[in-house]
Amino acid sequence: MYTTDQYEGMLAETVILPGYHADLINAYLARPLGAGPFPGMVLVHHLPGWDEWYRETTRKFAANGYVAICPNLYFREGHGTPEDVAAKVRGAGGISDDQVVGDVSAALALLQALPYVNGKIGIFGTCSGARHAYLCACRIPGFAALVHCWGGRVVMTSEELTPKQPVAPIDYTAELDCPMIGLFGNEDHAPTREQVNLLEGALKQHGKRYEFYRYDGAGHGFFYHNKPSYRQEQAVDGWNKVFIFLENQLKGSG
Repeated sequence: MYTTDQYEGMLAETVILPGYHADLINAYLARPLGAGPFPGMVLVHHLPGWDEWYRETTRKFAANGYVAICPNLYFREGHGTPEDVAAKVRGAGGISDDQVVGDVSAALALLQALPYVNGKIGIFGTCSGARHAYLCACRIPGFAALVHCWGGRVVMTSEELTPKQPVAPIDYTAELDCPMIGLFGNEDHAPTREQVNLLEGALKQHGKRYEFYRYDGAGHGFFYHNKPSYRQEQAVDGWNKVFIFLENQLKGSG
């Protein structure tokens, strides 16, 4: 809890790391100043791109006592405004799941190597980033917590599978090795309520630790304060639940 007599400081900067196939990509890193040790967070950005909301959210985690990194998953597509780069990625049918797993693995390894990280590292994602975060938490050993916010295409039909997305993330659920918090808007269409139910059923089937929160009056992207989809009451409650969950999993003995 913040008190007005405490010291606060933060460092936030762009860094370079070797991603999938050792390709050098950039990432945004923010951390509290001080010796720590602090828990870590890997942020997986959404299809709108490596944008201001994700850089701001990386700093939000740092302000709450986490060493946070958000790799630029679209680095290989060239540079420009986040919107222009994301449009190029969308036109190409997205990026491959294997590439995302490789880039996120590199971000995790960077945090694990930092002397001021306590060894407990979570992963966070919204929209397509939540799909990728779920996939990575299942496929990459080492995460201690998963924050999944309204991720679409976790549940996929066989017709929706592509060479870039050959396996539905829900099919990896047995491999999930950390507790999960999921936040969903009941007015969302991707995922639908039925898809959220299917995901919850898979988690129950495999005996995973999870907590789901489903919000009436909210649809897709209700955390995005810079968009019409923002819902203040639901977002404030959702963020509170996220930080309580992470406090228990990454700062406590959970």
